[in-house]
Amino acid sequence: MNKIFLCCAAGMSTSIVVNKMKQVASSKGIEAEIIAVAMEEFESTIPHFDCCLLGPQIKYKFEEFKIIAQREGKPIAIISNMDYGMLKGEKILDDALKLIRDAKTNPVQ
Repeated sequence: MNKIFLCCAAGMSTSIVVNKMKQVASSKGIEAEIIAVAMEEFESTIPHFDCCLLGPQIKYKFEEFKIIAQREGKPIAIISNMDYGMLKGEKILDDALKLIRDAKTNPVQ
């Protein structure tokens, strides 16, 4: 099972993206747990998930969160403004799954 979490300012707008991702995962038979959390929950959430995607509205937190993610050995990336704004659940899910695959072949240092 792939465990993905999206992190944003309050976890609200990102929940719409999460629902789109879940629909795509379900239609493709991909086992995935996908949640949205507020940025205050980042550090407590990352140890329990395979990767994190940041909402573009908090991309300024990327460097700070990347240090924590690396410490936990977890990949992290920022969702593109275009994909996020257009609610491209399939593209965002594909990006997350690629992050997880890449991390398994090249562990985060």
